[in-house]
Amino acid sequence: MLRSMYAGVSGMKGFQTKLDVIGNNIANVNTIGFKKSTINFQDLLSQNLSSSGVNPIQVGLGSTIASINTQHTPGSAMTTGVGTDLSIMGNGFFVVQAPDATGDEGQYLTRAGNFVADQNGFLVTAQGYNVLDSTGAKINIDPNTYDSFTINRAGQIMGKRSDNGVEEQVLPANETIGIASPPNPAGLRKFGGSLYEMTTNAEPTGTIILGTVAGMNTEIASGQLEMSNVDLTEEFTEMIIAQRGFQANSRTITTSDEILQEVVNLKR
Repeated sequence: MLRSMYAGVSGMKGFQTKLDVIGNNIANVNTIGFKKSTINFQDLLSQNLSSSGVNPIQVGLGSTIASINTQHTPGSAMTTGVGTDLSIMGNGFFVVQAPDATGDEGQYLTRAGNFVADQNGFLVTAQGYNVLDSTGAKINIDPNTYDSFTINRAGQIMGKRSDNGVEEQVLPANETIGIASPPNPAGLRKFGGSLYEMTTNAEPTGTIILGTVAGMNTEIASGQLEMSNVDLTEEFTEMIIAQRGFQANSRTITTSDEILQEVVNLKR
């Protein structure tokens, strides 16, 4: 009876965490570049009651969380018509850096491409993080040099000069918007603000390796944003399963308690 009660408690804890994951997914259904999470369970150790027979006699002791994984499947594209809104058509991440960071410090990965050019011509995120090019330098389109600029599918920034109207590449030759593509993106750590931190689980070196758009076998879509990959139909279905699982485990505890009460009443 006590085993069944503890097993029920472990099941309730697991399904509560599942509801937490589902709730976070649904809350971010309209978050740009958000990647949903999924949860997997595994059984706990089993207690051996006997090993004298052909097969061992064991009783399980409940369940626990095996993993919570981030699913990096692409989200749907939303057309905005804004030239600095970018989406990656394929694998990889934009690389951004905290405004007060230097060198390789303060660098993060993101799929959220809602960028803007600030008053000094730097391409930045909504939080003010600088977007980096394929050499790791902060992208700057000098407003005193260029009247306007566009970003093509190859990730090149083409600016129209203010003095003669000639269009030229803003970044150094053969350089583009920086793209990083770690071997195991599921190993990245969520930092908040649609940003990810690099880890040794995602990249063996534990550092962000930048490359060109073409070098990472992808393309850039200008005037589009990648939306969340959360499927509400799937999330609501999983919510029903989690709710029923929680109820069933609570019923296990209630039933065990009733049986234990009967045992106590035997003395009367």
